[in-house]
Amino acid sequence: MNLKLLARASKSLVRLSEPTKSRISAAIENLRKEPPRGDIKHLRGRDGYRVRVGDYRILFDIRSGEIIITDIGVRGQIYKWRN
Repeated sequence: MNLKLLARASKSLVRLSEPTKSRISAAIENLRKEPPRGDIKHLRGRDGYRVRVGDYRILFDIRSGEIIITDIGVRGQIYKWRN
């Protein structure tokens, strides 16, 4: 599957520590597989999905066969930032 990282997600990924960045990158690669793998759940009350990586969450949508990663952040804050 094609994967697109939005600017917000890309900035968040760059700011992470190296061990966390490596775990997040591995989870992103698992999303490319057919079917996507990981602790994936549909978001309630809004469009999109999330994948859990420890205390971090990766928020993404699937549109036209492309995975669009919209945001990456800490569990307690990530849902407050997303509109």
